[in-house]
Amino acid sequence: MTLQIENIEKSKISNVDFDNLKFGQIFTDHMFECDFENGEWGTPRIRPYQPLLFDPSAKVFHYGQAVFEGMKAYKDDNDDIWLFRPDENQKRINISAERLDMPAFPKDYFFEGLNTLLKMDKEWVKKGGDSALYIRPFIIATENCVSASSSNKYKFMIICSPVQSYYTGEVRVVFADKYSRSADGGVGYAKAAGNYAGSFYPTKLANQEGFQQVVWTDANKHEFLEEAGVMNVFFRVNDTLLTAPTSERILDGVTRKSIIQFAEDKGIKVEVRPVRVTEIVEAARKGELLEMFGAGTAAVISPITGFSNKGESFELPKVENSYATFIKKGITDIQKNIAEDKFGWTVKV
Repeated sequence: MTLQIENIEKSKISNVDFDNLKFGQIFTDHMFECDFENGEWGTPRIRPYQPLLFDPSAKVFHYGQAVFEGMKAYKDDNDDIWLFRPDENQKRINISAERLDMPAFPKDYFFEGLNTLLKMDKEWVKKGGDSALYIRPFIIATENCVSASSSNKYKFMIICSPVQSYYTGEVRVVFADKYSRSADGGVGYAKAAGNYAGSFYPTKLANQEGFQQVVWTDANKHEFLEEAGVMNVFFRVNDTLLTAPTSERILDGVTRKSIIQFAEDKGIKVEVRPVRVTEIVEAARKGELLEMFGAGTAAVISPITGFSNKGESFELPKVENSYATFIKKGITDIQKNIAEDKFGWTVKV
């Protein structure tokens, strides 16, 4: 492909305090974009990061045709930059796009654009600690028309943000028994923007009660535990890890599948099956629920210290040899090229 490149005149990196970053608020010098029109993707380009100009009638504002991905780039001690399972993200954004009747973005455009962008903004990828570069590919509908139908114009973009930890304090959750994140036949498995917008109000109600996130349950009877906030969720009952199977309602998380594979490789028993609310509540009462954690790109693994179900609260024990700590270190060491990648997950930029 022909990739048009416009460089910045002067980097803004010297104005950034990398020791005090708020997640997703600072962005690198450049951005990648490509427009879809007349049934095909046009010439992709990289240009300085800047605001976009849209007509008020652009369909993304009215009908919510918007999908996205979340990825990270890591820098090792040799100043090499690594991506973690980027092929999974590339495939998934097109799965999401198909569900919202949006055009797939070509694989070669995706990786050529991403690699060039990361090389241009390589100084923004910091090493050590929880430092990483968060990568946000997305597609939005841009046709200027308010008829209720699929757009005929789209924009694909990649923007990047230097980040540290996603969660810094303790995380407590409430099990949902009224609101739902997704339902059978819906778009729950897609990374559609509206999925997240619909979760904000129930999450605000949980925040007002002292909880940081909601663990979503099935929309039919609120009987099964499915996801934690914007992450997949795992439960450790005695020495077994439990997590729900992916479905039309549950995102096929890249971190989720990596945790399952890593844990099984290390001899940890993993059961992928429907997990009942009553099962986890009973395990907590018996002292058998040892850990609960969310899993996603932004946080990798976020331990949950307590939960509430129908007004009854439970605190999880502080355990030695935590699975969450062990697995998170194992995966992040692979991501940062500290440990051997026996699974073939990492890709050098």
